[in-house]
Amino acid sequence: MRLSSDWAALTVALALALAGSIGIASPASAAPNGELRVCADPNNLPFSNNTDAGFENKLASMVAEALGRSLSYTWWAQRRGFVRNTLKADKCDVVMGVPAGYELVETTKPYYRSTYVFVSRQDEHLDLSSLLDPRLHRLTIGVHLVGDDGNNPPPAQALGQLGIVDNVRGYSIYGDYRQADPPARLIEAVEHGEIDIAAAWGPLGGYFAAHSKVPLSVAPIRDGERFAPQQFQFAISMGVRKGDHALRDQLNAFIDAHRSDIAALLRSYGVPLFDERVTASGGHE
Repeated sequence: MRLSSDWAALTVALALALAGSIGIASPASAAPNGELRVCADPNNLPFSNNTDAGFENKLASMVAEALGRSLSYTWWAQRRGFVRNTLKADKCDVVMGVPAGYELVETTKPYYRSTYVFVSRQDEHLDLSSLLDPRLHRLTIGVHLVGDDGNNPPPAQALGQLGIVDNVRGYSIYGDYRQADPPARLIEAVEHGEIDIAAAWGPLGGYFAAHSKVPLSVAPIRDGERFAPQQFQFAISMGVRKGDHALRDQLNAFIDAHRSDIAALLRSYGVPLFDERVTASGGHE
């Protein structure tokens, strides 16, 4: 299903439109000098950046240490063609965050599960968490938009189904890449009072709300199942080249051995953890 593959990838790094080149690459030879070669975006907090400030940077360091490898990066903006130009080009060996089961890569067991959230100013006292809340018909709502091909995030799709259109403001997921962390503009719009509420992928909403100069509230969006086939919750894995079972198995062993450490890392970044007990298929244990 397109919405659970192409858009799911976008939700992970909030710019992973990985729709290019679906050909299967041959397994790569072992990384030189015992390196863990990571494919990552240099400008995409809270996930990663080139100063190692993201939680995926911290997680990569944990993995490299556990495997006894040095850590290196191939930096590439997480947009269309990201996998084709990094992992499949044998420039690196692992992407630290992809949807569980994402078809362009071989995925590990999930290491967290999160959800879309509403972000609002605490001083507005909205306490809003349901897509069916009648106040959404009059509030100014911000959402991320990808483009004009209809492949926009679940909250935008759901609001459209409800006929809530005129009071919705779109913020490009890609934004101006010359600025730090372009997807953060959506949360900043709430902070500055440009919009009343934002619907955002949980890790981004939680992180930038925690760093806002104005107190913001973060609430998981309820009622998402009413808008199937849209998904509002995703299990997140690491991704390696198809056929690289050796690295996949090493990463799976790391995930099993360090689940509590990973959860603590994610919570320190404000990531809403829907259910830490995720299985290889993305379901509940």
